[in-house]
Amino acid sequence: MRKINTFFHKKILVLGLAKSGVGAASLLHKLGAFVTVNDFKPLSENPEAQGLLQEGIKVICGSHPIELLDEGFEYIVKNPGIHYENPLIEGAIKRGIPVITEVELAYLVSEAPFIAITGTNGKTTTTTLIYEMLKADEKQPLIAGNIGTVASDVAQVATSDNTIVIELSSFQLMGIEHFQPKISVLTNLYEAHLDYHHSVKAYWEAKANITKNQTENDWFIFNSDQDVCLAIAHESKARPVPFSTKSKVEDGAYVEDGWIYFCGEAIMKYRDVVLPGSHNLENILASISAVKLHGVSNQAIHKVLTSFYGVKHRLQYIDSIAGRKFYNDSKATNILATKKALEAFDQPIILLAGGLDRGNEFEELIPSLKHVKATITFGETAPKIERVAKEAGIDLIQRVDNVEKAVPRAFEISSEGDVILLSPACASWDQYKTFEVRGDIFIDAVHKLK
Repeated sequence: MRKINTFFHKKILVLGLAKSGVGAASLLHKLGAFVTVNDFKPLSENPEAQGLLQEGIKVICGSHPIELLDEGFEYIVKNPGIHYENPLIEGAIKRGIPVITEVELAYLVSEAPFIAITGTNGKTTTTTLIYEMLKADEKQPLIAGNIGTVASDVAQVATSDNTIVIELSSFQLMGIEHFQPKISVLTNLYEAHLDYHHSVKAYWEAKANITKNQTENDWFIFNSDQDVCLAIAHESKARPVPFSTKSKVEDGAYVEDGWIYFCGEAIMKYRDVVLPGSHNLENILASISAVKLHGVSNQAIHKVLTSFYGVKHRLQYIDSIAGRKFYNDSKATNILATKKALEAFDQPIILLAGGLDRGNEFEELIPSLKHVKATITFGETAPKIERVAKEAGIDLIQRVDNVEKAVPRAFEISSEGDVILLSPACASWDQYKTFEVRGDIFIDAVHKLK
């Protein structure tokens, strides 16, 4: 860990706990900061806050009192889930107090370079592929962020021999000042998280922050099939590295005559890839681009792509029961992700969908519902999804209370050869704390069928 004096004897407020807040508070305490932690959950129900209290860190729980801003904080480290419209954050911004996220802290203390990945869809798969390819070539990677250990914890143990591979959300990217990955990856951009960002433009601007501090000594890998990604690449100071599933790009990754290429070099035959779904080609090309820039061998890439079947909760094959195949795609928290999951199959599908109502309509799903023979709905958006299913000509539509009840119901109405697919097209927060919890409940329910 790099020794820095940026936060030494500075008064810092860590707003919101969860894993990233705990990591940030502990790190800042080690760096000699005067840390105050503020979390909405009462102290009696807050083991994380109790642990920090035992470390000698000041803890205030139960509310977010605006009076905290009168204590003269020089930085606020914000949990990504806390909105910028929170009165404390709005007040801090008005007073000129920098508001950062835990990722910024990790970058400042890390001895290791970063490969950072963002995008609307494919982040987790791409991050995991990059990590696995680096590991297969003995490049000593560490994984951090949304799918790994908290970044500030990883950064403390990383050395210059390591590379930190990190998945970043738009929420995290809004709170960076100096974060500068050696390689950044933008998988794709679509409309998402409008309840948080309020406009597509604001969402895309947050995502573009992944490359805002990069220089000509860094690389920016991007989806050249999308105009918005091309525009961000044009503004970036980093060396552009495009990938395309539609055309040949001489200075990036593409497919031609059944082979995957990078900068004109044949890497491997596409037919040897075992990861299901044509949508994963974007993730594969982005991953290959990143690791080839990092010097990974074609043998290591081939080893991973001929054995990697996907990440948990992302079009994850669970089991076959009485000729029905079950897939867990709980991480499909938006319409586009569900469209891509549906388009990955030619078999008849029983679709399990529904969740938090963010104001979206679901007509975009209709062209992708052609193989869906039945729909099981749950959650706040159940009526909306049912209406769209009827418009798509699906006759068998049933509503249940939750995912646990959806699985046996789907099995009852299915036939041999069907795919039973959990791909909710919605966030989980109306019923479940996280999409991981939702996916685990689905997995348990499948296993109970046996």
